[in-house]
Order: sequence, then C-alpha cells, then structure tokens
Amino acid sequence: MSIYQASAQELPAEPVNEAVTVAGPVPVDADVSDAAIAQRITDIMQSTGWYRSVVIDVQQGVVIIDGVSETAAHRAWATSLAENMEGSIAVVNRLELAADFASTIDRAQTEFTRLARSALQTLPIIVLGIAIIAGAWLLAALIARISRRLLEQRIPSPLLRGVVVRVISIPVFLLGLYFVLQIAGLTRLAVTLLGGTGLVGIIVGFAFRDIAENFLASLLLSVRNPFSTGDLIEVAGETGIVANLNTRSTVLLTLDGNHVQIPNAAVFKSTIKNYSSTPTRRAEFLLGIGYDSSVAQAQLLITEILNQHPAVLDTPEPLVLVDQLGDATVNIRVSYWFDSRTYSPAKTNSALLRLSKNALLKAGIELPDPAREVVFPKGVPIVSMDNDAPPPSTTPAQTARLVPDDASETDDATAGEGNLTNETTEVRDQSRGEVIEASENLLKK
Repeated sequence: MSIYQASAQELPAEPVNEAVTVAGPVPVDADVSDAAIAQRITDIMQSTGWYRSVVIDVQQGVVIIDGVSETAAHRAWATSLAENMEGSIAVVNRLELAADFASTIDRAQTEFTRLARSALQTLPIIVLGIAIIAGAWLLAALIARISRRLLEQRIPSPLLRGVVVRVISIPVFLLGLYFVLQIAGLTRLAVTLLGGTGLVGIIVGFAFRDIAENFLASLLLSVRNPFSTGDLIEVAGETGIVANLNTRSTVLLTLDGNHVQIPNAAVFKSTIKNYSSTPTRRAEFLLGIGYDSSVAQAQLLITEILNQHPAVLDTPEPLVLVDQLGDATVNIRVSYWFDSRTYSPAKTNSALLRLSKNALLKAGIELPDPAREVVFPKGVPIVSMDNDAPPPSTTPAQTARLVPDDASETDDATAGEGNLTNETTEVRDQSRGEVIEASENLLKK
C-alpha cells in the first residue's frame, strides 16, 4: 500500500479548465469525525466532475481514496485535497487512471524520464564495467601468449599445452567479471556464477559424454605418442598411414587411398600395432615339398636364396624349419627379417617365394598340391602295347617339372614386383586430398 503526500506545488503541469490547487486548510466542524471527513472529500471530488466511482474511506484520520481519475494531475489534486483536509493524518490514494490517450502518453513520458534518469546514473558504472571486462580479456590473452611460449619446450603436446594455457588464462577473465558484478552490486549473482561453473561442467560432461571421452583420449594420445604422423599402423581393425589426430578422431590413409576416421576413444582402448616404430620386421611363408624329396636339401636351397637376397637381413639370421607333416607334403616354414622402411613386405615375400620355388624345382624337389596330386615314391610302371619295345624307366630327373629358362626368374625382383621399395611413401604422395577435420594435427611429424 502506497501513501502519497504530494503538495500543491509538485502537481504535474497539465492544462485544465479549472484550478487544481488547494488554497489552504478546508474548515469543518470543530469536532471532526472520520465520517465527516469522508463525506466532505466525497462532496468536493464529485462536484469537480473529474472522477468516477469515488469511494472515500477514513479510518483514524487515514484517508483512503478509491475510484477512477481522468488524468494524473487530477489524481495528484485529490491527494493534495485530502492532505489539507482538517483532521486528516495520512492519505492513501488508490485512484486508477482512465485509459485515455492523454494519460497513456503522460505515463509513458514519466516512465521514459525515469529510465533516462536511471540510465544517466548508471552510465559511469556501465562504462567502468566495460573497461574492466576489456582489460581482463586483454590481460588473459597476454597471459595466454606468454604461457604458451614458456610451455612450448616443456610440454611437447599442442593439445595439452593449449589446455594448460586455458587453465591459466581463463581464471583471469573470470576474476574481472566477478569484480564487475561486485561493482554493480550483484554480489550474489557473482558468487552464483563462480560456484555454478563446476555444476555446469558436470552437466555438460554427462550430456556430451562421448565427446568428452574422445577429447580426453586425444589428450592422452598426444601425450603418450604411440604413433606419429606418417606411421603405418593397425588399430580397431583398420590398417593405414596416420594422417591426422584431432580432438575427436584419428584419421588413417589406407593403402588403397581412402581416409578412415576412428574415434579417439576406440583408438585408445584398442591394441595398436605400429609397423613403423622399429625399422626391422619379421615375415614368414610356408612351402610344402613331397615326402620323397630331401628336406635337408630343400632347407639348404632356401637358406641360400635368403642369404643372397638384398632385402633379407643377416641378423637376426633367417630360419628354414620343418613346420609339420601334412597329408601329402612336408610343410617348411621360412622366417626372415627385413627393413620395413625400405622394402615392402608384400613385394619382398613375393620375390622370395618365387626364387624358392624355382630353386626347388630345378633341384628336382617336388612341390605337390595335396588337393589334386598323389605322389608315388617308387614311380608308376608303364606297360607299352608294343611287346618288342622295352618299358621306359622313370627317374626323378625325368619326373621333375620343366622350368622355363628365363633370366628374370633368377632376378631379385621382377617387373611385377617393382623395385621392392615400401609403397607407403608412394601412397602418401598420390593421395593429396584434404584430410578430414585436419584443423590442427596433435601428433609429432
């Protein structure tokens, strides 16, 4: 409930047909009663014709005015009349303004004046707040730049370095914002803002759990560096050359020239096989010889092939071991070491298989196919229809397969095998397309 005590000198300037001031105290009977005061004010207000539905209630000298006033000036005049009434102690003016255009304009003007005065009063605080926020932002940017330079040598991971820089610089800006809210008198809001940051972080973490998991995985991968840009790796069922590691995924360039994105969480949880981490690798292949052939001779021939080939390393030494006795063949497992950064695994394996096969066939060692071929150790007698001709004799040399006398068969590499070089560099050079999500590579190059 509002109590209005306006004087005649404070009335709004508005042109009316009759005077809107009260000359002085209005006399009533010496023994003033609440009912007399109410009746007197009611008669005066009704006589002006400025009010509608006027109801005056006086209790213990407190005058309560209800009704509708035409203008704000008439409303103020009613307050002044009640204040100057003899026996009046206080005035409660509850007159409502009529919804006319003049009163609406008057109220709008009054409100605009009030807002303008309030804006002028708060303008210095607003300017000071903007200056403080701008200064805090510039100071945070300066601290971030200095921190990034100081941490560049100490923290090699760009992602981890960026996180540490933000942890150092963001509190500076938040401190400036807190100071601005304190100046504006919003202490509770400032405390709520700073205290609610942790709660917001928890909510965001639950809402974007997968994104947060990939971000943390990228942070750990960039710190541990299980692979570098350009390494040939196998992870999550995919094999390819590492093209990029961003905050969401690891991008591989497969050997067929396609980009594959693997979420960092899956990469971090999977087994990573890095073929480029060490220069040497071991490879192996199987050969099956007939039971009537000399295993020791086959081992010697294959060992000579391995020792003479330039792609095979002397240390660790190559091994030619009997793996198992099959249904129709003696299976020999051949293992050797080579430099994977220089030679291609597939090309090298192809060359060694070709050379081993040719050497075994030239030496008369059978290479039977267990699915189609049956070997008779003592030979198969041939009976001629001509009784006068002696049966031909069969020898191992005659049953050996004929090998074409081609010089390329003895070369270390054929035209189909190329120069045995590793194809990862060629694949990387041929695939010049833009790497997906390659805004910033978090790996070492």
